[in-house]
Amino acid sequence: MLRTKILTATAALAVTAGGAFAAENPMVGGAPMFADKTIVENAVNSADHTTLVAAVQAAGLVETLSGPGPFTVFAPTNAAFENLQAGTVENLLKPENKDMLTKVLTCHVVAADAMADAIKGMVDDDGGIHPVPTVGGCTLQATYDGDTIMLEDERGRTATVTIADVDQSNGVIHVIDEVLLPAM
Repeated sequence: MLRTKILTATAALAVTAGGAFAAENPMVGGAPMFADKTIVENAVNSADHTTLVAAVQAAGLVETLSGPGPFTVFAPTNAAFENLQAGTVENLLKPENKDMLTKVLTCHVVAADAMADAIKGMVDDDGGIHPVPTVGGCTLQATYDGDTIMLEDERGRTATVTIADVDQSNGVIHVIDEVLLPAM
């Protein structure tokens, strides 16, 4: 009888502890994000990322970002794309500009699974600013203030991470408020 009570109490504690440590993904664009789905499978459900999804499709990057990774994607919102000069998105989406679109998009992708705490640790280790090489050949500069991570692109434009640590089966998404651009 005592053994049964101890086992029951131990099992209850394990379930409670497991639940306490299981981090839930934040909602993005009004949609739940599932850690067992890929970056693309989750992104298509976000109402805030329809422009990004269309651009990824136009650039032919769906298969790549559905692959095993790991990837860290700094995902600009629709509003971030709207902040670009008028006509820029439409121009990038033209078939003849696929190479430039691919370059812009891959400057948002890092070949690693970097959660916010890891990024802040790298910034600390580098004395306050950490270079972040992307798969597109761009180098972003990461900094942070409190819990807010900022990324500066090669043109000196700064994007802020507005939703961090959206865990994916093949990496992580950090939602950002500006489009990062390569040096031209």
